[in-house]
Amino acid sequence: MALYDNNSPYAKTDYSMGYLDVQVYRDIPNSVDDVLFTVGKEYENRPDLLAYDLYQTPSLWWVFSVRNKDIIQDPVFDMVAGIKIYIPTQNTLTTVLGS
Repeated sequence: MALYDNNSPYAKTDYSMGYLDVQVYRDIPNSVDDVLFTVGKEYENRPDLLAYDLYQTPSLWWVFSVRNKDIIQDPVFDMVAGIKIYIPTQNTLTTVLGS
């Protein structure tokens, strides 16, 4: 059985017989502490770089699409310069993800 750490988008998805099951998405709830952020050219198509700069790990790249479901459907190609997204705080992620 594969075990994914809490930062992985697959942490809550079942795994059996060498295959992942249908992905179980975790919710990143809205918070009054979330910051409205305008994506710059340096982060275009690179949510991993933004995650690294904000959270010191690129493995949290997926939280931006989960937190901004109405704006980002494709977590890489919808991350374009000029788009405004909400950024969850490190405290929110620690609470939700348990890491």
